[in-house]
Amino acid sequence: MTAPLPDPRAVVVAVARRMNAAGVNRGTAGNVSMRVADGMLITPSGVSYDRLQPADVVAMALDGSVHSPPDARPSTEWRLHAAVYAARAEVGAIVHAHPRFATALASVRRGIPAFHYMVAMAGGADIRCSEYATPGSAAIGSATVAALEGRRACLLANHGMVACGAAPDQALDLAIEVESLASQYVTALHVGEPAVLSPEEMQRVLAVFETYPRR
Repeated sequence: MTAPLPDPRAVVVAVARRMNAAGVNRGTAGNVSMRVADGMLITPSGVSYDRLQPADVVAMALDGSVHSPPDARPSTEWRLHAAVYAARAEVGAIVHAHPRFATALASVRRGIPAFHYMVAMAGGADIRCSEYATPGSAAIGSATVAALEGRRACLLANHGMVACGAAPDQALDLAIEVESLASQYVTALHVGEPAVLSPEEMQRVLAVFETYPRR
């Protein structure tokens, strides 16, 4: 007998709570979304994740029109999520957060180079930092899409980070990995300038990663 599919709203709630529990985010600063047939599901604005219920998750179109619940207030960063979904058909979920080390690098507008081969988890030879754009604006969506070109994660200048996946748990797993890399990179910078792997080596690593199964 086939098991019933989980409620997508409940999935968004579970990932939002796990995001904070994992230390990737605090309070209501970050947001989680999931692509659905007629747009996306996204965490609401200003609701603590420990009180968040599936019924609170906002269903909306990518143009900003809200489907349900009535009078819902989606995350102020819904334009960022919508822009990525519009540009990247393969993206099924997005995690946006303000983790300590990734945000520290973003505040000095410094991306993460190939100091460690695990940078390839984000899909390329580095993890870029976007151009700065006002939070909640259409411009931040454009800046995020540009920084994500050929990548599954990026830092947001003076803001935080974004990670994408086929499903919410994949996006969160990548966000956790990016924050781990950011913490390692910041630590290494205190010792000296880290050695960076060559583009050729990163291509070899990326080829290996292409054979890794993803949940």
